Amino acid sequence: MSEALPATPAPYLEPCAGPSLRSDTAATLRTAGLVDALRRAKRSPATVPEELVSAQDGLERRIRAHLSRGRIQVTLTDNRYTMISVRRIAAKKVRPRARAGERRYEVRLHHMFADADPVITRALAHYIADNDADASRILGDFIDANSDHVRGRGRRAPAQLIFTAGEHHDLRAIFDELNERYFANRIEAAITWGARSGRPRRRNSIKMGSYAVEDRLIRIHRSLDRAFVPRFFVAWIVFHEMLHQVHDIRVKNGRREFHSKAFVADEARFDRYADARAWERTHLDALLTY
Repeated sequence: MSEALPATPAPYLEPCAGPSLRSDTAATLRTAGLVDALRRAKRSPATVPEELVSAQDGLERRIRAHLSRGRIQVTLTDNRYTMISVRRIAAKKVRPRARAGERRYEVRLHHMFADADPVITRALAHYIADNDADASRILGDFIDANSDHVRGRGRRAPAQLIFTAGEHHDLRAIFDELNERYFANRIEAAITWGARSGRPRRRNSIKMGSYAVEDRLIRIHRSLDRAFVPRFFVAWIVFHEMLHQVHDIRVKNGRREFHSKAFVADEARFDRYADARAWERTHLDALLTY
């Protein structure tokens, strides 16, 4: 992870010295079985292999033991780019009789977490429920230590902790809709909201989105996760960043060209392109105050 996080408090250090590789034979065989089950599930989505269901249910139960509130649903993946993805949903959206403030957590975890010990499942619970910075560091260390389990990675996997569900906009839903509509589901990238900022202030400029080529990671600025920002505008920013996976960076007259003529022409395919540009001009001052 790129951000320096605070040192871990004593309660997290007491159970053990830290995460370690799962090198025993039984765990290795279990990992191979899970990978095979995930591949079979991908080929036949309607039939989820029993061993995969068992692994997901077991991990879900162990994380739930550390949650003080809320419901959780765990899905294991073999994703190369996103190790953890959390979607927070107000429980009343799915259960009208749910208590006020209760949440439901939809969590996607790389299969390396299937046999995680109590230190890691506790950190997962704290991260899922509270976006806890100390838990984030523990999970980042665990991901780095287990990077050999990440398919197709010749180097250490970056510890990517992904938040797609904001207070007002769900980036995963927007990304999936755009990927199907404009890219025939060919874009392979993770997407997340950027880090929260401190006290609101007026800025001279703001980078509303970015795309990290090596990590295939799209970050969207938190200033867009506000009630007055329409969904079509957020979608336009996401669409723009997705295009960076389609168009290579060109070098022209010795300078890198991020937005070529072909890129700009492709961007205009967005069905509400004119509306998005007009809305941006009208609300620029509000966007810069965050």
